[in-house]
Amino acid sequence: MTSSATPSGSPGSAHATPSTARAWHLTARPQGWPTPSDFALREQPVEAPTSGRILVRNLLMSVDPYMRGRMDDVKSYVPPFQLDEPMDGGAVGEVVASEAEGFAPGDHVLHGLGWREYATLDARHATKVSADAAPLSAYLGVLGMTGLTAYAGLFEVASFQEGDAVFVSGAAGAVGSQVGQMARLKGASRVIGSAGSAEKVRLLTEEYGFDAAFNYKDGPVTEQLREAAPDGIDVYFDNVGGEHLEAAIRSFNVHGRATICGMISQYNAEKPSPAPRNLALLIGKRLRLQGMLVQDHRHLQPRFVEEVSAWVRSGELKYDETVVEGIDNAVDAFLGMLKGENTGKMIVRVGD
Repeated sequence: MTSSATPSGSPGSAHATPSTARAWHLTARPQGWPTPSDFALREQPVEAPTSGRILVRNLLMSVDPYMRGRMDDVKSYVPPFQLDEPMDGGAVGEVVASEAEGFAPGDHVLHGLGWREYATLDARHATKVSADAAPLSAYLGVLGMTGLTAYAGLFEVASFQEGDAVFVSGAAGAVGSQVGQMARLKGASRVIGSAGSAEKVRLLTEEYGFDAAFNYKDGPVTEQLREAAPDGIDVYFDNVGGEHLEAAIRSFNVHGRATICGMISQYNAEKPSPAPRNLALLIGKRLRLQGMLVQDHRHLQPRFVEEVSAWVRSGELKYDETVVEGIDNAVDAFLGMLKGENTGKMIVRVGD
């Protein structure tokens, strides 16, 4: 056993390990937009770790668009959340007790049991991270699943080539903002982004280096994209779907490629979206539209960490985070993220 014999947390910690802690439960399947009444914050026992397991006090947790799909009882690439059970998702925390070789109290780890204050898990499902190498929140965003999604989706799925013109929807979000900057750093001829406010449009062009950006609420996306990309686009990174995908198909040059990463415009829709209505253009333009799941691209992790961490250290790649304080506000953070209230990665600070 590598932990202290007492339940007082890690050496020098001011936090005692409680017998119970809070976790968010899904209590009803949302119909359309989720509401706070679909969730409940409940006390549950804190389990001491058995052989091969660790107990973690969560410090930060992630809320992400894909979690909305897990609230529906449908077969998908990840199992749905179970009613009246703790939800899960990316989190970073501090080990407070360990029965696993290689993990000791005080270590920081990245794992998949967020939405709760304390998590007991198999150490095989945890990755040690260093607060000295990067802020802990970065492991949930730019150096975590979010960053790898952007990196793999642009370079492997969309087969980006130097000189490509790139359009990114949801471009001020955690993934989209990284895609646009990576494309610019790798020699894109033009980078265009869409976002949902004038402030986010300014951020894209003035901070992230996009060549052009527009507010999709200001008018038809097809018209705004045509104006922003008069010579067409070669790559589309889709986080939105619907009207945005239809506009991209219209603007594609021959042999254009789209990475279909998300369709946030449809996650809460109670009726199917009518767009895109121009799929026949795929034939003459010989387009490739490919869906992606980040877990299919884990082999890129070493290259991704090496290249992207260097960009972050040099200041060439910038990232923003919207941090909501307190696990009590996790559902509000999640709902705000679905409505586009965040800039960059939406994170909840569970503890200090």
